[in-house]
Amino acid sequence: MIIFRYLLAEVFKSQLAVFIILMTIIISQRFVKILADASEGELPGQLVMSIVALKLPQLAVIILPLSAFVGILVAYGRIYADSEMTVLHATGVSEWYVTRLTLLLSLLMALLAGSITLFLSPWATEQEYRTLEKADANAGLLSVVPGRFQHTSNEKAVIFVHEVGRGSDSGRLSRVFVAQNNNRDEQGGHAIVYAQSGNVKEDSSGAQVLQLEQGRRYAGDVASPAYEITEFAQYQIQIREQEVEQRRRKLGSVPSYELLQADSAEAIAEWHWRIAIPLSIPLLTLIAVPLSRVNPRQGKFGRLLPALLLYLGYYSLLIIARSALEDGKIPPAWGMWWLHGLALLLGTLLIMRNRSSAQRFQAWLAGRS
Repeated sequence: MIIFRYLLAEVFKSQLAVFIILMTIIISQRFVKILADASEGELPGQLVMSIVALKLPQLAVIILPLSAFVGILVAYGRIYADSEMTVLHATGVSEWYVTRLTLLLSLLMALLAGSITLFLSPWATEQEYRTLEKADANAGLLSVVPGRFQHTSNEKAVIFVHEVGRGSDSGRLSRVFVAQNNNRDEQGGHAIVYAQSGNVKEDSSGAQVLQLEQGRRYAGDVASPAYEITEFAQYQIQIREQEVEQRRRKLGSVPSYELLQADSAEAIAEWHWRIAIPLSIPLLTLIAVPLSRVNPRQGKFGRLLPALLLYLGYYSLLIIARSALEDGKIPPAWGMWWLHGLALLLGTLLIMRNRSSAQRFQAWLAGRS
């Protein structure tokens, strides 16, 4: 039991450390990109953290198999390099026992990855689409940044807002400046509007209007010194022509039970991809355990590079198989099962190579020759 807890703890700590490091790196990159979109006005600033949070399940699905694989290599590589595994083998702990122990942990991780890729990730992707659609629908209000000149959604005016209300006055605009460039068939080619307050509303047709209160409108033609001043209690400016259309969904946002009911090649490929992620974790475990066996003189990272190349090859083949399924080049009945079968065969051969029965068989073959 002590050996059981020790080996599991070492592997889990290494996998958790690798997962946190990789997630931190990738989330930082995504955060910078999303923050850049927000700074350019393509995304409201208050939605940055929401979008980042909704991307976490999508990123976790990609990182979990890699962290499980690398964590085993690092943990057992250190144990081999410190000659601890040699002592364990001398006391009767076989490599097959270590493999079975590690498979137990990998099955738990596979269940976690399966729940994410089959349920949580599609839900998060759908919520991300809805959040962005809501941002587009409320672009006139959510994209208003105090102290900055901004174009309206229909590009017919420039708005400057001194302050945007918070809390109970959420959405209330204070000291609003609007520069309009009207059509030439309207009276007055250009207009400047200044109001003490305002807000954004949506009419029955889906068009969005900026409603201003208590202000003045200065209208005239730039080629003429004459202009007119109009004081108003309420004034409306259209800032978006019509309701924003729904974003086109990718299959990543479709619930898993709907994918099972669909018979298109794209849906079949997406379904096989979702189950390939959790299935790959125990298969990679079978490969990682024998590959972590290093000579103490090699160091704990002695086989890390070839193992990573093997992982990249397996992952690249999964991507190629997914693309081939989408194009109909691989029969749906085959799916990605043949790739999983190859990984299982490779892992079995690597484990059997170091077992005593395989060594006796090799010695028997050498004696026959």
